[in-house]
Amino acid sequence: MSDVPAAATGLKLVDFLGEANMHCRLIYLLAACALAAPLTVRAQAAGQQNSAKNGVNGSSDTQPMTKVPKGVILVKGAWSSASDSVTPLPEDGNVTNNVFDDRYFGITWALPPDWTEKYKGPPPSDSGRYVLAEIATAETFKGPARGSILITADDMFFTPFPAANSAEFIDYTKDNLQADYKIERSPKQISIAGRPFTYFAYWSPSAELHWYILATQIRCHTVEVVLSSSNTKLLDALMQELNRITFSANESLTGEEAVPVCIKDYSRDENVIARVDPVFSERRFNAIPIRIIIDKAGKVKHIHFLSAFPEQAKAITDALGQWRFRPYLRNGEPVEVETGILFGYTPRPTISVAQDPEHK
Repeated sequence: MSDVPAAATGLKLVDFLGEANMHCRLIYLLAACALAAPLTVRAQAAGQQNSAKNGVNGSSDTQPMTKVPKGVILVKGAWSSASDSVTPLPEDGNVTNNVFDDRYFGITWALPPDWTEKYKGPPPSDSGRYVLAEIATAETFKGPARGSILITADDMFFTPFPAANSAEFIDYTKDNLQADYKIERSPKQISIAGRPFTYFAYWSPSAELHWYILATQIRCHTVEVVLSSSNTKLLDALMQELNRITFSANESLTGEEAVPVCIKDYSRDENVIARVDPVFSERRFNAIPIRIIIDKAGKVKHIHFLSAFPEQAKAITDALGQWRFRPYLRNGEPVEVETGILFGYTPRPTISVAQDPEHK
């Protein structure tokens, strides 16, 4: 790719290949994605070259030039951020020394031998979709066929799909496969590393590829592990490897090890004692999905912006600092609550999510 300005306000680097793969997964168009990705890269490169020649705002002024790393594009717009750097975020999943770890979801998994992380995922979408890791066979792999492992998460507060939990999410995926994909194994409940998962499999006769889809519910997210290969024996072996995952985010725990209770729409009027609306001076028409953690005293202690412009994030942070909630009680004791709020433009209907069993 050519040199383009990387210092312009609001420009971020995104791993395009990871984003292209996520797009393929969502609409099940493998062949189309394979063709679309290089075309999109070229189109983006051309646009950025024009910006470099004419200036970001179309002027003749030039910006300092920095070579863009191979495999990334520049994206200008809203971005994910958080009110602190200590609280784990869903997108913090990372592979280090061949061990996948995501503290938010409490997942740790030592990858099988000769498997490695290929690409970093893109930032979360404004519908709360995350690519946590994209893993594939390494060059040292000696098997008869290669494969891939995609770990994703979908926020059940903001997903556009008509699903309230991981089982319904899988059912929706199954029911909306393209006609040229064939179901190999109907959805069923299984246990992986002691945790319940919904599992089903489908394949493409024309591409001779198979997909094993496994989904579980963690903190009001559907966490999906997608195994893909032309060799079903390899996929069956990977299913066994998944039993080596450890899950530490146990929503039923109490005390210091407890994660916040996840409750949809806890910001309803009956739970809010004091509310101050954010004031946006510009950019008023984009959706701004956020997750907040409310402490035991009813104050907002953490804000996670899935997608927001910096000035929007500041306005919302200033406003939420003045909100006060009724403390949520479990077994008569106050506990922390995690909930979602959608500011700004709301183009899609709210989808119902199962409440915490103790929340009425």
